[in-house]
Amino acid sequence: MIRIAIANQKGGVGKTTTAINLATALAATGFRVLLIDFDPQGNASTGLGVERSARNVSVYQVLIGESGLLDAVIPTQVPRLDIVAATQDLAAAEVELADLPDRTHRLDRALAGSEARWDVCLIDCPPSLGLLTINALVAARSLLIPLQCEFFALEGMSQLLQTVERVRGRFNPDLSILGVALTMYDRRNRLSEQVAEDVRAVVGDLVFKTAVPRNVRLSEAPSHGLPALVYDHRCPGSEAYIALAGEMIARLPVPAVAA
Repeated sequence: MIRIAIANQKGGVGKTTTAINLATALAATGFRVLLIDFDPQGNASTGLGVERSARNVSVYQVLIGESGLLDAVIPTQVPRLDIVAATQDLAAAEVELADLPDRTHRLDRALAGSEARWDVCLIDCPPSLGLLTINALVAARSLLIPLQCEFFALEGMSQLLQTVERVRGRFNPDLSILGVALTMYDRRNRLSEQVAEDVRAVVGDLVFKTAVPRNVRLSEAPSHGLPALVYDHRCPGSEAYIALAGEMIARLPVPAVAA
């Protein structure tokens, strides 16, 4: 199973939208996909139509050892796409895990033994560089960074890359950067073009060629409990995520495993 963390400590960069729609695109391609909602806000769960009343066992119980991973898995409306949902209880996990000797490896150990059930695991991280995100980076083998085309984008990414280097050095030497996905791109805005140029100058080919545009349909879809690719697969945002998924598949660290 290929484990990919989707992380950026800045909020509002399209992280959850990226996680939901890439997971959907991968599932549509034939991959068996597990999406782990690792944000206490639970937006990925809501965006895939999982009601709060259905989140009886969440990733919080898995982290603190009250439940196994398989007991928390919820099938979604999208064929071949499952989710481990999040609740607000997850916000307490950082405090509860702080004194445990294996606090950075809880998610990694929870995923162990489930490698054959799914082809890809996407982890939607919270907008912080706290213990939850560290758990995700320890568990993952690849990191995808959604980057909003705004003025402070590079500053935020540099902080994340420093954290990645620390995780590599202490916990997970196999962690690599899969790519940087430009989000909320506005071709009419000179700033968007300048940020894209600056990011490519710094990290080069790590930047995916596809830039996800600002798109009303992407914003509307979660309120209907649907990925944008299901809500309106022909809108510019959905078309961009389909193209981005194609680029991502080409970069996966092992040969394609889709049926």
